[in-house]
Amino acid sequence: MTTVSSSKQSNSLVRLLFQSTTVDPMPLQVLWLVIRVSAGGLMIHNGLDKLANVQGFADNVVTYIGFPYPVFLTYCAAYTEVVGAILLMLGFLTRLDAAALLITMLVAIFFHVKGNGFKVTPLETAALYASFYLFFLINGGGKFAIDTWLWQQLNSKTD
Repeated sequence: MTTVSSSKQSNSLVRLLFQSTTVDPMPLQVLWLVIRVSAGGLMIHNGLDKLANVQGFADNVVTYIGFPYPVFLTYCAAYTEVVGAILLMLGFLTRLDAAALLITMLVAIFFHVKGNGFKVTPLETAALYASFYLFFLINGGGKFAIDTWLWQQLNSKTD
């Protein structure tokens, strides 16, 4: 039976958190950055809207879905959409931010399907956001992300 040393496990975790999928062409990396900043920047207003009317969102969305602790979960969603989106834009802890934002979008998709069925209009925005966040969850922040810089710094110290 083989065991993995704790340093190898922690290195794998750090790699998972910070290393992005490698794509060499610079235009693709610039597009990656533009999409990351756009997908983050456009999400911030959703979180601010929730914070502007916490009780209304808790009553009309979270309670309607059937989740417990609607006010608490409203704050969780709102701060995920504000703080997580800002961190995503910076490319810091990109995969964690993308995972949290993806969860909020999956809940939004569920809400729209429960309330309106599969009507495209209310569903498409949440599905598009979810697609972007899934991309960043899988691929990381790209070349122009704080994660990539941190990964390079960590690798240069181990060499």
